[in-house]
Amino acid sequence: MLFKTHILTLLLVCVTACTSSSNPNNGRYSQHKDSAPNAIKEGIKFDDAEPMYEPYALANLRSYSVLGKHYTPLKTGKGYSATGGASWYGQKFHGHLTSNGETYDMYAMTAAHKTLPLPSYVKVTNLKNAREAIVRVNDRGPFHDNRIIDLSYAAAMKLGMLSTGTTEVKLEVIHIDEAGTQTVGNGISVPPAPLKNDSEENDKVQIASAPTVPSLGATTEVASASTALPQKAIVLPPDNAQQDPVFIQIAALTNNQRIHKIGNALASLYQVPFVAPLEEGLYRLRLGPFDSDQQANGILEQLRNTGYGDAYKFHPMN
Repeated sequence: MLFKTHILTLLLVCVTACTSSSNPNNGRYSQHKDSAPNAIKEGIKFDDAEPMYEPYALANLRSYSVLGKHYTPLKTGKGYSATGGASWYGQKFHGHLTSNGETYDMYAMTAAHKTLPLPSYVKVTNLKNAREAIVRVNDRGPFHDNRIIDLSYAAAMKLGMLSTGTTEVKLEVIHIDEAGTQTVGNGISVPPAPLKNDSEENDKVQIASAPTVPSLGATTEVASASTALPQKAIVLPPDNAQQDPVFIQIAALTNNQRIHKIGNALASLYQVPFVAPLEEGLYRLRLGPFDSDQQANGILEQLRNTGYGDAYKFHPMN
């Protein structure tokens, strides 16, 4: 009888050991199934992630395999846009490392994606209620065929999808290059705006705008800001005369490094050179010369539609 009792005890120990070792989460996660936190952390603002230029982590651009499937990360997220299913992950993974080597914080606006470069910034729109959130992708997943992104608990709450667990979303990568040019999804690239003072507390920003002037029988262009060129009307020559060079003045700053950063971004975007002469203590950012008024007018319209509302065209004085 005693022998049988010992045998039964050994069998129970073996069964328990086998059950523990078969748990795929044993040793890494403290809980078997994912869940929301028992109580919402105080002071959470659920603010969107703030897109910025960040170099990609080269290690996370390598191909990898999960559950028998092979994945090749994109070399760039620029122009990426997609629709599909979204899920969220929370307390089970909270405090553990992400694929990017960072610590997962379920209260931060982050997400996981199978192939986007890490890190990437993505605008997520819940197609069922039109709510939006901007997240920073710093992890890999979800490894389900019908889902394209796994959102943090905070992002899921902002998008109003906690109760359903999944929803249909639209993803648009917010790509910012080293020069500051921004592209959202497959939309047009938008140059960095010079009005936000982020590099020098007392940086002097002046946008020169041209006023309306009486017609003199021919088209007149005036550079008229107090810090711009001398206020003198320039009468353009007749159509059959040689066209004077055309420029677009965008801004005047005291920070030479900053003005050249913006100038390089605009020149690259519009394929037009720029100059930044120092006049009266200010570096004046000007695009040009343009080949024609028509070309200048087209780019001027784009500039005004992307945050440079006071930019204006002018012909420099001889």
